[in-house]
Amino acid sequence: MKLLVTSSPHIHSGESTGRLMRAVLLALVPVLAASIWFFGLRALLLTLVCVVASMGSEWLYRLATRQSCTLPDGSAAVTGVLLALTLPVSVPYWLAAVGGVFAILVVKCLIGGLGQNIFNPALAARAFLLLCWPQWMVRYAPAGAEMPAFSMSVDMVSSATALHHMRMPALPSESLLDVFLGRMAGSMGEVSALAILIGGGYLLWRRVISWRIPAAYLGSVALLTLLFSKGQNSFLWMLYNLMCGGLLLAAFFMATDYATSPVTPAGQLIYGAGCGILTVLFRYFSLFPEGVTYAILLMNALAWTLDRLTPPRRFGTVKGGAER
Repeated sequence: MKLLVTSSPHIHSGESTGRLMRAVLLALVPVLAASIWFFGLRALLLTLVCVVASMGSEWLYRLATRQSCTLPDGSAAVTGVLLALTLPVSVPYWLAAVGGVFAILVVKCLIGGLGQNIFNPALAARAFLLLCWPQWMVRYAPAGAEMPAFSMSVDMVSSATALHHMRMPALPSESLLDVFLGRMAGSMGEVSALAILIGGGYLLWRRVISWRIPAAYLGSVALLTLLFSKGQNSFLWMLYNLMCGGLLLAAFFMATDYATSPVTPAGQLIYGAGCGILTVLFRYFSLFPEGVTYAILLMNALAWTLDRLTPPRRFGTVKGGAER
C-alpha cells in the first residue's frame, strides 16, 4: 500500500477565504449604513469607487500575469470597503480610485498576493494618500452635512474632529452620546461607535476574529489614557479616546487581518498591546491627532517576529522541552 504523507493541517474546519470575507463584508454593513445615513449618497458612491478600483486592479494583474482569477474570494472587495471607510466623504472620486489601485497592486499583488502581504492594504493605501494629498485627507465634513453625490470633488469648510479638540488638550464639544451614535465630524467609518461595535460583535460571535487582538488593543489604550489623562475627568478622557477617531474600526477590522497579524495567542496579545501603546504615543506626541494607521502598520512589520518569539508549547512535551 502506498502511503501519501502531506503537511498539516489534515482536518479542514469547513471555513474558506470566501466565507470569511463574506462574513467581514456582512459585519461592515452597519458601519457603511451609518456612513450613508450621516453623509448621504456620496458615501455609498465613494465606497463603490474604492471597491471597483480594488477588484479591477486585482483582475487586471491576475490577467496580465496569466494567473487564475481570485476575485471570488472577496478579499479585494473587503479591502475596497475598508479603504473607503477610512476616507473623509469629501475626497474626490479619483483619489479613492488611486487608493484602491495602490492597495491591491502595490501592497498586495506585487508582494505575492493574498496572505503574502506584510502590511494591511487598506491602511497602507490610506498612509500613501495622506502622504501625497494631505490637503484632501484632513478635510472632514460634519455628520449630517449635505454632500453633493455626483460632484467629482467637494469644496467645503472642514470641521474639527473630536480628536482635534483633544490635542489642545480639551474634552470634545460633542457629548458621549453624540460620539457613540455618530453625530460628529470624521472619516466615513469612524463616526458611529455603535455601528462598529455591532459589526465587531458579529465577527467575534462568528469566531471570524479572535478576541485577543481587540481586547489587548482597546485595553492598552484605555489603561494608558486613564493613567496619563490630559483632561479634568480621567474617565471621560479615556472614553473619548476609545470612541473617537478610527480606533474601534481598526481594533476589530484592521488589526485582526489574518495576513498581517500574529497567529500565536501570546503573539496576538503582544501585538494588540503594541498597537495600543503606539496609538497613544502618536496621539499624544505626533503632528496628527490620529495614530491608528501608523501604529498598526508598524506592528504589521513585527507580526512574523512575534510569532517566532511566542511559539505555543507542543502537545506531549513538558517544561524544558522533554518528551512525556
